Amino acid sequence: MDQKSTDLKEHGRVSDPTPKILGPRTPGKPARKSDLELFENIERTLYTAVIADSLDELGQRDRAMREYLRPLHPDCTFAGWARTIMCVDLSYIPPDPYGTEIEAVDSILPGEVVVVSTQDSKRNAPWGELLSTAARARGARGAVVDGLVRDVKKIQQLGFPVFAVGIKPVDSKGRGLVIDYNVPVRCGEVLVHPGDLIFADYDGVVAIPAGVLDETLRLATRKASSENHSRKELMEGAYLSDVYGKYGVL
Repeated sequence: MDQKSTDLKEHGRVSDPTPKILGPRTPGKPARKSDLELFENIERTLYTAVIADSLDELGQRDRAMREYLRPLHPDCTFAGWARTIMCVDLSYIPPDPYGTEIEAVDSILPGEVVVVSTQDSKRNAPWGELLSTAARARGARGAVVDGLVRDVKKIQQLGFPVFAVGIKPVDSKGRGLVIDYNVPVRCGEVLVHPGDLIFADYDGVVAIPAGVLDETLRLATRKASSENHSRKELMEGAYLSDVYGKYGVL
């Protein structure tokens, strides 16, 4: 349970916590002002647990990424459209080891979250400081790397939020290769399509399919409100059974 929604409302910083969906996203275009407002609203007022519960209600029970994807810093929280990158292992140095990787990073649009699939590889670190710097400069809101990363202290100093499986100092050259981007990929055992909404906080990462985004956020907002009321009454001494019977959330 997260108290930030309650705290924000009590201090008058959020007049209406309900996320606003203002029309469909235009593929291949930077995030609009309304998109950015949506992301910021989600980051302020919601949390991955309530999103995961809402996805469960909609029959989307496989949208939370595996528990081994952890933030490089406890305060990593971000939401944005998925920009996917696909990597594979290899055991030789190709003529152009970074060509597609550079193209993929340069293709990032403002408002996107980079989602890197490595096919569960632990051989190298395909993400580091320079890619984080380039992604941030392109307007990315964060990165989820289903693999290893390096240059962690520098990424932390940069302030770019990254989730990853672990840390290893070795380069991808001759060990791994980016073969495609902006295609469906598996990350944390979740199938992510370009344009899905990625939301990450300390509890983990969820990928919301575009087709259920509106209803997911409405359910999550309603559940977060019920949890806020439940928390308040529990703090005042109410029995859990009574509170659960009243609000139906746990």
